[in-house]
Amino acid sequence: MKIDGKQYRSVWLSDDKKSIHIFNQERLPYSLEILTLSTMAEAADAIVTMKTRGAPLIGVVGAYGLAFAISEDTSDRHIEDSYKVLVETRPTAINLKWALQRLKQAVLNVPEISRKELAFKVCADIADEDVELCKNIGIHGLELIKQIAAAKPEGETVNIMTHCNAGWLATVDWGTALAPIYMAYNEGIDVHVWVDETRPRNQGTLTAFELGKHGVKHTLIADNAGGHLMQHGEVDMVIVGTDRVTANGDVCNKIGTYLKALAAKENRVPFYVALPSPTIDPEVADGVKEIPIEQRAGQEQSHVQGITELGKRGIVNTAPEGTRCANYAFDVTPAELVTGLITERGFCDANRQSIKKMFPELLSSSK
Repeated sequence: MKIDGKQYRSVWLSDDKKSIHIFNQERLPYSLEILTLSTMAEAADAIVTMKTRGAPLIGVVGAYGLAFAISEDTSDRHIEDSYKVLVETRPTAINLKWALQRLKQAVLNVPEISRKELAFKVCADIADEDVELCKNIGIHGLELIKQIAAAKPEGETVNIMTHCNAGWLATVDWGTALAPIYMAYNEGIDVHVWVDETRPRNQGTLTAFELGKHGVKHTLIADNAGGHLMQHGEVDMVIVGTDRVTANGDVCNKIGTYLKALAAKENRVPFYVALPSPTIDPEVADGVKEIPIEQRAGQEQSHVQGITELGKRGIVNTAPEGTRCANYAFDVTPAELVTGLITERGFCDANRQSIKKMFPELLSSSK
């Protein structure tokens, strides 16, 4: 995607072919800072501190982190130890584990002398594949937006709500939930996006940054405004991304997604989830009981960053001194609240039978 007319991916290999560049998402949307990562420790820190984020993107960055480790030591023991460090950096998103396992299995199956070169090739393949997956998600999701646009009186805007950031900043390019929106805009469909602020980290500002750079109409709203807008007919559809989808269709996404799904169900607003197939976890059946929900530092809840009156980035405390903060990063939306899943292979219902039909290779032996 483009920023001020320049084409970017969210992660790219440096000219020396030994390091990668990412956007420091801790600084966005207030300043555009590019970081260079060249060690496993730097990649792990970028994931933990959310300098890079989004399930597909941390999968790619994590894989490069393992490639950095392999470039230093190609032994089986070092690869296994490095894998264990990286896979624990973000426990909820399944894409990280998927990418690390794919790379680990690939390099352990070849002689040590070939491992360095192969590791970086596999990482590049994963990144390129993610772009293609997201592009196809956009193509299939576009058809749903076209259907809604066709059913509305001529000239009326299609109003779409999204929660958290599931655009190109959360993937290598295009995004998941935002890919259909970008494609609809590119085709001249009049779309407007209600952007949840997504407390406590305010990832909605990243969505607003993306949409603004692309020219898509959008409005940033408080997280609790969604139900009100649905009640008054201001939302035609909801599209969100996800960090993990179970074999039975439960969806784990940023905290607050479950409440949006409940409001959508009550107000008969279609609630779609956009995802690439690596986000499907065939080993988990019951999302509420089985998916580990990451709990992050309370300071993320009590402190807010922004731009001061002097035009400088600042962080302020909004909670009374001594207040205990609970910071659950994700929640699980049961499958029955999901209208459907938008994948790279098309649209399917959020249930085991439909998912298995679309991805038989994933669910053939799942529980």
